[in-house]
Formats: sequence, structure tokens, C-alpha cells
Amino acid sequence: MSKPAEPIAVSILGKDYRIACEPGDEDELIGAARFLDARMREVRGSGKVIGTDRIAVMVALNLAHELLKEKSEQDSAASSANKRIRSLRERIEIALNDSTQLEL
Repeated sequence: MSKPAEPIAVSILGKDYRIACEPGDEDELIGAARFLDARMREVRGSGKVIGTDRIAVMVALNLAHELLKEKSEQDSAASSANKRIRSLRERIEIALNDSTQLEL
């Protein structure tokens, strides 16, 4: 039977939060909180956005944009790899067919 989620204390922009966390995932949660804290401090430090809520929304939008951009790049790379694999398969099939015809 698995252990229940335990609350872990993290600090973001000087505020403490207790977040439920599955056993074994504590380091990842703490790392994510530190990453978020750093990004929020970066936005706050720019002086262009005022208010914790607005800072959080700006960081969330920036992270969502980065995630979607990365996903698009990965999809493009996967598509390119699939095309290359298809091309190689076709070349192998042609070579095998030529080899079979030579044996006959």
C-alpha cells in the first residue's frame, strides 16, 4: 500500500506554501518551487509588472509559451526523423529487391 501525500513547505516570493507531495517526489517539488521563485523574482525585478498575482500570471504565460514552443520543436524534429526513417526504409527495400533479383 502506498503512503499518502505529505505536505511539503516551499517559499515563493517570500510567502510560505504547504503543498501535498507524493513520497519520493519532494526534491522535484522543491526544485520546481525554486525555479518558479527565481522566475517570479526575475519578473518582479524588471519593474514592469507590479503585484504578486500579475507576476504569477506573467510567469505562467511565459512558461506556457516556452512549453508550447518546445513541444512544437519536438514535433517538428520527430516529423523530420520519421521522414528520414521512411526514406531509409525505401532505400533498404529497393536494395533488397535488387539483391533478390540478382539471385534469381
